[in-house]
Amino acid sequence: MSETIENQLAHRSVRRFDAQPISPQVLAQLKEATRRTATSCGVQMASIIQVNDPEKKRQISVVSNQDYIADAPQLWIFLTDLYRSYRIVEEKDEQTASVRGMDGFFQDFTDAVLMAQNLVNAAESLGLGTCFLGSILNDPARMIEILQLPKLTFPALGVMFGYPGQQPQLKPRMPLELRMFEDIYRCFEGSYLQEFADYDQEMTTYYDTRAHGQRSDTFTDNLTRIMLRDAPLRRGMLNAVRAQGFDLALQPC
Repeated sequence: MSETIENQLAHRSVRRFDAQPISPQVLAQLKEATRRTATSCGVQMASIIQVNDPEKKRQISVVSNQDYIADAPQLWIFLTDLYRSYRIVEEKDEQTASVRGMDGFFQDFTDAVLMAQNLVNAAESLGLGTCFLGSILNDPARMIEILQLPKLTFPALGVMFGYPGQQPQLKPRMPLELRMFEDIYRCFEGSYLQEFADYDQEMTTYYDTRAHGQRSDTFTDNLTRIMLRDAPLRRGMLNAVRAQGFDLALQPC
């Protein structure tokens, strides 16, 4: 097995870091690896904000409801960025209406996520610990304010990283046959809870071990809790997207 795949199979989220600084040389390598990420049509519409200001880190930790973000050695926020493209098209004296469309938004969002994954792959190959931060979307409007984002940009995903100060257990994943299908989507006959019974037991053991007997949970219980939780600012995500100038072009169902 290649070293690259070994690193990918060993991925785990690291939320506590030690004090060892990341050298400028390592950061330069990570920036270049991220810059070289595949991009839709070669137009490179995603951007990154490297957050160094401790106060901004603290504010983002409040949005995410995760205190440890404030202490992250490195915090990068990946953005959909059609602002740059808009300005270029505008200066070419072309019509800009199509630039604001959802086609570009989704291409751009995908580019941003791919860049984040490339960063994580590169960082972990150098012995760094990483953690994705989808929690920045708890309050998109506040993130836009903190980062002073112009119209036609939108926060997609955060990544924090540094030299690990903890060694979390490797979290079990559901069996591949439950999420990878051939040719067509597979709907399982009968009970989904029964299909997930073995994985539920595996996750119960994992949670119990990680929490030293203080947590008894299953995958399906945790999934249900997450799906049903009230997150009003997340429910209004498309309103935040529209407020940034993107044209949703919604038609009645």
